Amino acid sequence: MKVLIVGGGGREHAIAACMKKSRRVEELYCVPGNGGIAQLAQCDPSIGAMDFDKIVAYAREKAVDLVFVAPDDPLAGGLVDVLKEAGFRVFGPDRRAAVLEGSKSFSKDLMKKYHIPTAAYEVFDDPEKALAYLETAKFPIVLKADGLALGKGVLICPSLEEARAGVKEIMQEKRFGSAGSVLVVEEYLTGREVSVLAFVDGRTVKTMTSAQDHKRARDNDEGLNTGGMGCFSPSPFYTPEVDEFCRKAIYQPTVDAMAAEGRKFQGVIFFGLMLTEDGPKVLEYNARFGDPETQVVLCRMENDIMDVLDACIDGTLDQVELKFEDNAAVCVVLASQGYPEAYEKGFEIRGLENFEAKEGYYCFHAGSRIREDGRMVTNGGRVLGVTAKGATLQEARTRAYEAAQWVSFDNKYMRHDIGRAIDEA
Repeated sequence: MKVLIVGGGGREHAIAACMKKSRRVEELYCVPGNGGIAQLAQCDPSIGAMDFDKIVAYAREKAVDLVFVAPDDPLAGGLVDVLKEAGFRVFGPDRRAAVLEGSKSFSKDLMKKYHIPTAAYEVFDDPEKALAYLETAKFPIVLKADGLALGKGVLICPSLEEARAGVKEIMQEKRFGSAGSVLVVEEYLTGREVSVLAFVDGRTVKTMTSAQDHKRARDNDEGLNTGGMGCFSPSPFYTPEVDEFCRKAIYQPTVDAMAAEGRKFQGVIFFGLMLTEDGPKVLEYNARFGDPETQVVLCRMENDIMDVLDACIDGTLDQVELKFEDNAAVCVVLASQGYPEAYEKGFEIRGLENFEAKEGYYCFHAGSRIREDGRMVTNGGRVLGVTAKGATLQEARTRAYEAAQWVSFDNKYMRHDIGRAIDEA
């Protein structure tokens, strides 16, 4: 098969690495790709993930057999629909199904209608009404921009004063652009956070191994929300009892609800969960693989990924048994100092050769490019996702931090407490 991946981050690098292991993949392409993906696939950095016409033309030129649309923006924008209309076989939800992530108010209303456990909420399109509601609200409280905001459109507000500032920031100053035209104000839930990725064929749900992301920029969960500073898998807090509850009360009901609404979902659903005292509740849905969850999940999958993707597209997922290694993985993100706000790019990345032929160690590129002189340089806020497997979470964490020292670049920054919660399990 010839396969085209749309996207250019650490998630896409992990997907490309998984596809490269497949006995069925002959040629691999990626747009725009990045410096790391370019080691595995033919990339065209001139084509962005939202350049729909160019993507269709490129897919035709390369005569690809499958297009994998990975990021949220093109999914919500309908790239899957455009590619299908052009006659391509595509993995990913169409525009009507991708609204599960594209609109938080849609997903909250869906959960309320179908009795899927989630936090209490209100939706506002008028900042004055949102501010009036906050006067009687219980704190802390959570403000969420309705649309896509690169994983950063969520503010946790401990006080009324901070919540007022948050409404101004999201709805009036439009910090997250048009994503903040509608605001979801949500009850603040406490407990352990867990992420579960699931393959879906419109009817059947098959969950992958659990994971836990670290969103805050700095140690001890301080600093701004980011796209993710590290991750570990599996979560020791995701017990068989939790799994059984979620299958019955969350996973299958979500897929059934989408089908009942005429929005058949085929692709990957990311279930962001909070394990509260009252049981698991949905924090958020994503309509695609998470980043950096993908980096710690796919490296442990034993199936040929192409067989699973085909089953999702063809509606035969019930015939697939997902298998994962009985081990653990930890990913530590190496970022540019200043991320997620202002940071410099273009610094040479040194030491990447240290990962060559190292079993159980991976260096997934999130923000890199190959300079004209052939050198690899930084090209984003999150630069690398250094990932390691181990027999236990503790061993995987030790190895991941050891490997994080193998590479260097100016302005390198990372959290030093990824996976600390596993010591409390």
